[in-house]
Amino acid sequence: MSVRQIREPRAMQRTGLGWKREGKVVGLVPTMGYLHEGHLSLLHWARERCDILVLSIFVNPTQFGPAEDLDNYPSDLARDMALAQECGVDVLFAPRTDAMYNPDHGTWVTVPDLTRHLCGSSRPIHFRGVATVVCKLFNLVQPSFSVFGEKDWQQLAVIRKMVRELDMPVRVEGRPIVREADGLAMSSRNVYMTPEERSAAPHIQKGLGLLENLVRSGERDPKVLREAVLAYYAEHLPMGRLDYLELVDPWRIEPVTRIGAEVLAAVAMHMGASRLIDNRLIVLGS
Repeated sequence: MSVRQIREPRAMQRTGLGWKREGKVVGLVPTMGYLHEGHLSLLHWARERCDILVLSIFVNPTQFGPAEDLDNYPSDLARDMALAQECGVDVLFAPRTDAMYNPDHGTWVTVPDLTRHLCGSSRPIHFRGVATVVCKLFNLVQPSFSVFGEKDWQQLAVIRKMVRELDMPVRVEGRPIVREADGLAMSSRNVYMTPEERSAAPHIQKGLGLLENLVRSGERDPKVLREAVLAYYAEHLPMGRLDYLELVDPWRIEPVTRIGAEVLAAVAMHMGASRLIDNRLIVLGS
């Protein structure tokens, strides 16, 4: 069967409510399109666990700041449709911006406790836009569960807290980061990089690997760990511009003063026109 495409939010909602009445298990994978293997891994995982698989593609303007890449975000809907077909997607929901947001839109979902640090610090409106659009997608698609990649760990934490505290009947699933052969975390924004930048970019995650090795060797001072990775980046990523490198509690997204049983090392790095994020969850005793 070919993928059914739905463009109108109200049509999507009628369809989703119909599935709910029929008792169908509906899986949703929300994306901004320009699919890569990371997205496809989420679709394959969801396909095995649902009756109806929905892929949403929507470049959400409300999560972009004024100097960010909204106008240049990569897009190829025909290619994404073909990949969706290969993954067994039943419905592709690809609404227009003016159908998702009225001109006078003024209602927002915020999760302030989890958005003070990391991407929330340098992108102050980002998670307001993310939480709002995901809330809208849940209301429209009516999924039983929704799947997100752990590369956007803070986003996943925000969505889980939103669902829990607003009593949304949706199970939120996180899936591991998918990487290129050289270790770079897959991202639609990787296409922005020049060959030189792309060649150097794997050092982002290698710096996190250095940090983990130091932790497992006994270092517990976040300042010492951070300085070691910054020195590594200065040597191996001289063309990179650091946004942040932080060690935080993985569930509260608050900086830690001492490494405990588990910590999330998270980084954002500008490589030319690309802003790349990565993280590593370090669980001691594992």
